[in-house]
Amino acid sequence: MTIQSMRWRSGFAALCLFACSGFAQLTPDRLYVGVDRVIPMTASVPDALNGEVTISLHKAGSAEEISRAPAAEGELDLAGLFPSLWASGEPRRVVYAQLNVGDQPIGPAVVIQPLLSPATAVQPPNPRSAPEFVQGPNIFSGYRTYVDKYVRWKTSQGEILYRLRPDIAPNTAFNYRQLVEGGFYTDIIFHRIVGGTRSFVIQVGDPTGQGSGGPGYVIDLEQSTLPHDFGVLSMARTNDPNTNGSQVFVCLSREGTSFLDGRYTAFGEAISGAETIRAIAATPVDSSDRPNDPPVLISAELIDADPYGTGPEPLSTQARGDKEVR
Repeated sequence: MTIQSMRWRSGFAALCLFACSGFAQLTPDRLYVGVDRVIPMTASVPDALNGEVTISLHKAGSAEEISRAPAAEGELDLAGLFPSLWASGEPRRVVYAQLNVGDQPIGPAVVIQPLLSPATAVQPPNPRSAPEFVQGPNIFSGYRTYVDKYVRWKTSQGEILYRLRPDIAPNTAFNYRQLVEGGFYTDIIFHRIVGGTRSFVIQVGDPTGQGSGGPGYVIDLEQSTLPHDFGVLSMARTNDPNTNGSQVFVCLSREGTSFLDGRYTAFGEAISGAETIRAIAATPVDSSDRPNDPPVLISAELIDADPYGTGPEPLSTQARGDKEVR
């Protein structure tokens, strides 16, 4: 059995159990935790669930289990359960903490993101060259901890559901999450659509609808290894690499967007909504790729993610695996 099929089957079982058991999940008490301190969390387990309560740590991406520790309902110290989180010499990478009851993962996981000094993007003199990243002293200051969420877009053409990738672009993913939570993406048009034979991108995120607006601030380009492919969510910017804000684009094909790898920050991937993406991409446009009758991003909201490792595969993976893409 493949990892993908295991995820689909275990995901179905976990979702059924979750739906029948009421609210149950692991929740961090604070967003930020300084280095070498208690990592306070609360485990909520309804009485209807029977079995040993444990918490497991998982590698990001593969969902491979790193470690597991017994726990109890109520307040707990994640660092006490997993001393490796503060151990010197341990690699600092995003991991996911998952609540389990018996053999079943329950509720969304908690993202454990290390606070590390970021590399700075510098544009070489040749504007056609990819930005270069300069890393200064890499200081580890603690963790950012938050409940894993999907992002659901409601558009005039239908819905799209995204999984964010804080393991690949942590600060970009968190910035986008904060904008979504604050209601930034409300009634905003898709102002640029490059579909057809070019199969490039659909772009949204400027409240003015003109292509130059944003949230009133910019964030630096973050190095990302997520390939641009169908359904991948990436940050739009100007020629200056460090002008990322709120504008994002959704890739329409690997063939049309592969040259963006290393130049733009890909930070999420659609897990449902292929038909919606294609419907938006099919909108008639003028010679400047502006839609004649722009589709609208009506709202974007955060919803609880599936237990880690159990949710749908990205649309790009579904397509390559000959699965039905919805």
